[in-house]
Amino acid sequence: MINLQKLSGFLLSIFREFPRRHLIVSSALAGCLLALATYPNNDTDFKRQIAEPITLVIEERAPEVVALEPQEFELHWKEQRVTSGDNLSTLFQRAKLSPIDVYKVSSSKAGRALRNLYPGETFRFGVDSDGLLAELHYIKSPLERHIFTYNNGSYSAEKKLLEPDVLISYREGVIKDSLYMAGKEATLPDKLIMELANIFGWDIDFVFDIRRGDSFSLTYEDRYLEGEKLGAGNIIAASFTNRGKTYQAVRYTNSKGRSNYYTPEGRSMRKAFLRTPLDIFRISSGFNLRRKHPIHKKIKAHRGVDYAAPRGTPVYAAGDGKVIASGYSKPNGNYVFVQHGQTYTTKYLHLNRKKVRKGQTVRQRQLIGTVGSTGYATGPHLHYEFLVNGVHRNPRTVKLPQSRPIAQAEKVAFLKATKSRLTQLAKYQQATQLASVQHNNSSAN
Repeated sequence: MINLQKLSGFLLSIFREFPRRHLIVSSALAGCLLALATYPNNDTDFKRQIAEPITLVIEERAPEVVALEPQEFELHWKEQRVTSGDNLSTLFQRAKLSPIDVYKVSSSKAGRALRNLYPGETFRFGVDSDGLLAELHYIKSPLERHIFTYNNGSYSAEKKLLEPDVLISYREGVIKDSLYMAGKEATLPDKLIMELANIFGWDIDFVFDIRRGDSFSLTYEDRYLEGEKLGAGNIIAASFTNRGKTYQAVRYTNSKGRSNYYTPEGRSMRKAFLRTPLDIFRISSGFNLRRKHPIHKKIKAHRGVDYAAPRGTPVYAAGDGKVIASGYSKPNGNYVFVQHGQTYTTKYLHLNRKKVRKGQTVRQRQLIGTVGSTGYATGPHLHYEFLVNGVHRNPRTVKLPQSRPIAQAEKVAFLKATKSRLTQLAKYQQATQLASVQHNNSSAN
């Protein structure tokens, strides 16, 4: 018999010298030797045992690799709403972000979108755990937002536009006191009442021409986003009856993407001149060549119309043209004169502030100043003059140039697009008239 104690000691001394990775092999070999040493000396048994081959399977496993999921960083969100007088710096300051953040975002390629901010818009700031502005959401409206994302030291931007679901709505009304009151009674939002006045404002004076019993009807867009009502969109088609005469208008977008309102025949509702250059007013003094001046108490021709309005009321250019004068004089106060081609000139006096400079080109209904009482004025008002070939005319009664018809190249597309809209308006009108007749007959019975 082999001395087991000596054999064990010998093997242990060898194992200590072996590298760690060979211990498995060494252990297996040692086990085999010990097994052989304990077998009996019987030759038959010994031969039988050594005749059977011994197979050693040594399995070496590769290190186990554990897949790590990417770590998600949760952003802390802050929200700021744009109010009057705000700019990008004040919004970032309120969100406790640094001027460096303002610079990085505004100097990015899409930073131009942040230059003109309007009250009611919203900013959402996504800040990570290190205080870094990781995302900025500039929400201009429920349908438009700009998303700035920080990446490799700078910000990239993506503009997202959502398309609302549009339903067509119909309203009609009869005037008892004013267009505004009739519109509110018909549950029209203020925006559509003003748009209705703007569409027909070149043909109808809504201060002096309106009569009790005048009526209107219109179809317009009601916009929804994910089932939530966003509000009214554009007027599609409208009709206004004033003193027995009916005017119709329909919206059309031309091949260049510009939208305007036209008569059913294709003549623009937009005339060369506004009948009045401001929206909120009352006439405090009309065109009168023998008016007694309220300050000098002398007979002095009043060659324009005075529109009394609150100080700061916007004053618009009556038509496209070029500013030929913008300054101040003791009698006129702050004034702006606009030349419209070779024939027409309009003058705006006693302004509180001027918004244009001499030589500037202006478009119709562009803001050129605000109502004030500068110069010889007894109170806030706009003195408005209208000259034809250098001769003063009454702005309220002067015959204005006819509007231009739609371009001949657009005529076929215009008639095709607007026919269905005018037909739809007529069907709504007939349906309500029929319902009114049936209601009156049932009441009589």
